[in-house]
Amino acid sequence: MRKMMFAKVFIVAAGGLVASSALASSPTAWNDYDQRLTKACIAASGLKDAKPVGGPIRYDDRVPVTALVLAGRYPQKHMNNRPGRELCVWDRKAGKAYISEADQLLPK
Repeated sequence: MRKMMFAKVFIVAAGGLVASSALASSPTAWNDYDQRLTKACIAASGLKDAKPVGGPIRYDDRVPVTALVLAGRYPQKHMNNRPGRELCVWDRKAGKAYISEADQLLPK
C-alpha cells in the first residue's frame, strides 16, 4: 500500500515537471517574438530608417510589456534629418506597439 502511494505521488510529480518544462519557450520562439516586436515597433515609429538600439527589455508577467529603443532620423523637413531616438513599448496582451520620443537618450 505504501509503495503504491509513493508511486502515485512520484508519477504526479514527474508529470508536473514535464508539463512545466513544456511551457518554457524555445530559443526559436524567443527569436520569432523578437522579430515580431521589432517589426511592430519599426512600423509604429515616426523615424526614418528606424533600427533597434540594443536588445529588447523584457518585463515579467506582472507588467506584460517589452521595451525597445529605436534610433533613426526625423523625416520632417524642418528637422533637417536630425538623429532621433524613440522608446517603443510592446503590449504583449494587446499585441500593440506604443511609441514615445526618447531623444534624452542621445549623448550631448
